[in-house]
Amino acid sequence: MSNKKLTILAVVACVMVLWAMVQSRLANRRPTQTDEPAYLIQGLDPASIGAIVLGEEEETVALRRQGNGFVVETKDGYPAKTSEVNSLISKCLEIKFTEFITEDPKNHEDLEVTEDKARTVVKFFKTADPNSAVLAGVVVGKTEELGQGTYVRQLSSDSTVSNRVLSAPDVPWISTGVMSYIEQELISAETDEIESVTVVSPDGQYTLKKEADGDDPVLIDMPTDKKLKTSDARSVLTALTSLRFDDVKKRPADMTFDRQYVCRLKDSTEYTLGIAKQKEEDEEGEKTYIACDANFTDTTPVTKGSDVESEEELKAKEAKLLARDEANSFTAKHKAWVYEIPSYKANNLTKELADLLEDAEPEPESDAVDPNAVVPDLINAPLSIDPNAVAPDSAPSSVDPNAAETE
Repeated sequence: MSNKKLTILAVVACVMVLWAMVQSRLANRRPTQTDEPAYLIQGLDPASIGAIVLGEEEETVALRRQGNGFVVETKDGYPAKTSEVNSLISKCLEIKFTEFITEDPKNHEDLEVTEDKARTVVKFFKTADPNSAVLAGVVVGKTEELGQGTYVRQLSSDSTVSNRVLSAPDVPWISTGVMSYIEQELISAETDEIESVTVVSPDGQYTLKKEADGDDPVLIDMPTDKKLKTSDARSVLTALTSLRFDDVKKRPADMTFDRQYVCRLKDSTEYTLGIAKQKEEDEEGEKTYIACDANFTDTTPVTKGSDVESEEELKAKEAKLLARDEANSFTAKHKAWVYEIPSYKANNLTKELADLLEDAEPEPESDAVDPNAVVPDLINAPLSIDPNAVAPDSAPSSVDPNAAETE
């Protein structure tokens, strides 16, 4: 075979190799339509999950299994909100894909399915060991150019599976904020159940309660020359109808609680909040923290009465036992923690008595006649004549009409 023919064959071979490489790359980027939507994560048993990690680096949220639930590892092991953790797992397991996009890792960055660029990253682990193998996970990237779906990638210990990028038509929103997985409501007392509150500060204390026949607050030992600012006092009295916190941490040994807020309910439950203000490092202003517990003040034992008890008596005893158990559970759950509360709520819990009072308006003078006043008897009263009085010269003389004329 001549050199010319060999050269031509070599050129053709090179072209074929290049063509094969181009077709391979195009195949990796070419969407492949599936027959029907399929689940992205399959075969994951929720009961096998020992830990969950959301996000990356500074924004990481770590959840660790403890007993039948989870705790938030990034918040000193505070109990996680079970409903939110279950919702997170369900959302990840319900993601379906309809198209295969690519399995070339070089394309991951453009599709924003790398962990540092992704919109959402969720990893499920067998144990809480951060070095343990990933059971499963999901990386949510950017939306497709035509807005028909979202690029997603499954995380797995199998690199072949982890490299595959798929298109999911419907990806639920997954919260990666740590407080989303914590129940932020501390106390929710019904307004009608509040009996009284006592506010204690270094300057003294005062007690508010409801009027006997209404909802307006009244101040115990009200000064006679003052009156109560009803709106402000009502805000203090009802501060525990919805008490939520912004953050939580383990209770420091050196935190000083120099104020108290005590709320007594009609069912004998008594909530006591210790209140402290603290300036945090590298932050402006102060933050308000509370430590809280509950006490059931009715110490009368619940005993079995007669063999035949009315339904009302049984319900009253059951309600008492439930309220006592709830108070004990509340204290056990919260005694080791302090909670940062918003400034407006802190203001209602620490308001000074002077801020609730204003000068009373003086009573207007009345023109009404006192029916019990004594009216002097001017008719029968003796005439008082001043013996030293001198009659004026111009006074006319009194003439007796019956007197006889004298010549």
